[in-house]
Amino acid sequence: MKRIVLQILGLFFVVALAACGGNESDDAQSEQVETDETVTIKALNWHFDEEEYIVPSGETTIELINESGNHGIIIREVNSGEDVVLNKQGSTVATLAPGEYEIICSIPCGSGHTDMTATLVVT
Repeated sequence: MKRIVLQILGLFFVVALAACGGNESDDAQSEQVETDETVTIKALNWHFDEEEYIVPSGETTIELINESGNHGIIIREVNSGEDVVLNKQGSTVATLAPGEYEIICSIPCGSGHTDMTATLVVT
């Protein structure tokens, strides 16, 4: 009797683990939207690689690369009135409206953090 109970419990755990598993990376890749435009923002200690980034309006991939230090970015109200926030290296797709937007570092990174800004110009 004890053996049957252990076999049933073992089977239950195998089924539970199988249900919890999955390959989320395949799902995430299939959901990514490809765009024709990409703006790459490289963050270094206390500055970005450019003072100004220029992109056309419309759907654009915004990519953040941390070249030194740990940084994130916030671009206020650029995505159809919503903020773009990347709190780590990575990318996101946004629908950009024409205008000028301030890019700021979202992660306190030391004494030069408050000066870590750039401009995104959407034409």
